[in-house]
Amino acid sequence: MINMLIKDGRLTVGEGLISGYIACLLSGLSLLGVLAFHFPEYLTTPELRKSYSVDFLRQLMFAALVVSGSLGLLNFIRNKNKRLGFITWTFVIIAIALGGNTVEVGEFPDNTPYIGLDWFILDLLGSTLIFIFIEKLLPHRSDQVILRPEWQGDLNHFIVNHLIVGFVLLITNQFVHKTFGWAISSNIQGYISELPFFLQLFFIILVADLFQYTVHRAYHEVPFLWRFHAVHHSAKYMDWLAGSRQHTLEIFVTRCMVLTPIFILGFSQQVIGLYVIIVGIQAVFNHANVQINLGWLRYVIVLPQFHHWHHASDKAAIDRNYAAHFSFIDYLFGTAVKGQKEWPDKYGVVGDYVPKGMLKQQAFPFKKRKKKK
Repeated sequence: MINMLIKDGRLTVGEGLISGYIACLLSGLSLLGVLAFHFPEYLTTPELRKSYSVDFLRQLMFAALVVSGSLGLLNFIRNKNKRLGFITWTFVIIAIALGGNTVEVGEFPDNTPYIGLDWFILDLLGSTLIFIFIEKLLPHRSDQVILRPEWQGDLNHFIVNHLIVGFVLLITNQFVHKTFGWAISSNIQGYISELPFFLQLFFIILVADLFQYTVHRAYHEVPFLWRFHAVHHSAKYMDWLAGSRQHTLEIFVTRCMVLTPIFILGFSQQVIGLYVIIVGIQAVFNHANVQINLGWLRYVIVLPQFHHWHHASDKAAIDRNYAAHFSFIDYLFGTAVKGQKEWPDKYGVVGDYVPKGMLKQQAFPFKKRKKKK
């Protein structure tokens, strides 16, 4: 249906599609927010519950319902194709029927299994508002449209990866604690805890990136592991959404490996919290369609240009630029792309043998394939 509403993926001002999609987004997120109010113990993230104000969220939801309802009505009045207005008002009516922003949140247990619906809502809203703006302000490829080919599949990856965040954290925490609990040293953890905050922050990012580098390199050099990682590399367009294209099992394995040293070394919760925020932002930013030049800092930290070369299908870029945070790691280990032009021409897996669509990509590693990497 979406493809029927868009010509070549371009959203043109004056056609009503931009306001229509904004209305659909806001009304859809509002409906999800109402559901989260009804079932907070199962649909919200415990760590996030402590950070936001319910009253503020009520006001935000009310504003979103008003704005989306108004834009949906405008879509009905002005546009010949009224599907976006119909979808918007369907969401708005259901949200209001379920109580809207007035749903009362009572006492509920804090240790139930959950899916990160609130994390998904906040991240999707923040990512679309911030990164789409940055991509339009500082684009690498100015002709690349927002709704580029295969964006729907990547959005499905985004949704699933965020909704299973609680399950991922539960499994990884169980694995790390039960498998490496023996390696904990109170002396080492005491030394780490006495370090200044920003030194701890640098140390946690460095240690995590070294382990991430090792795991990432293994994904490329071990054929069985590559079958899972190839899903991530199959994206032929780079933008803020492309980084979400990951196989679920890869997410579990990478989280387990990266969280292990963090758990053993015993960093403070404040440092871990800030590290998680940095990881989330940089993971999206590195894939974004953004051109930014920080001079010599590109040899120190990973920027979009550095990571875009990791996704390039150019022969010189295959199995290069593994680091996620500090680019100097690749330069030290001799795996950095050197001597190439500023940006790659094409992205994706050589041979383009990974299927399209989230479900097919999740099944891909378990099927036999004829072509080799």
